[in-house]
Amino acid sequence: MSWLGTLGYHLRTRNYRCRRGEVDIVAEEGGCLCFVEVRTRGPSWVTPAETVGITKQRRVVAAAKHYLFNEGAAPGQWPLRFDVVEVQLDAFEGLTLSLYRNAFDAGE
Repeated sequence: MSWLGTLGYHLRTRNYRCRRGEVDIVAEEGGCLCFVEVRTRGPSWVTPAETVGITKQRRVVAAAKHYLFNEGAAPGQWPLRFDVVEVQLDAFEGLTLSLYRNAFDAGE
């Protein structure tokens, strides 16, 4: 999270779980409430961000809705954003972090 902090994200919670899904990081950034999925992979043909398929997106969205309900947020109180942080591990290049803001939407 400290890397996201340098980018202006303010942590609200980590590893938020409910029956229908989970969110790795919930944070505020630029006036938005951000639900962040973190994906890590070693060398591969598929990037970590590409592994966030529609099923995972739906689970993150469901957990985000649960989080908002539990926090007592009124509909439309926050602009919402779904981001992905990609962590790539490589023996030669080391660790590479990438942030994809607004990587997917709630599908509504």
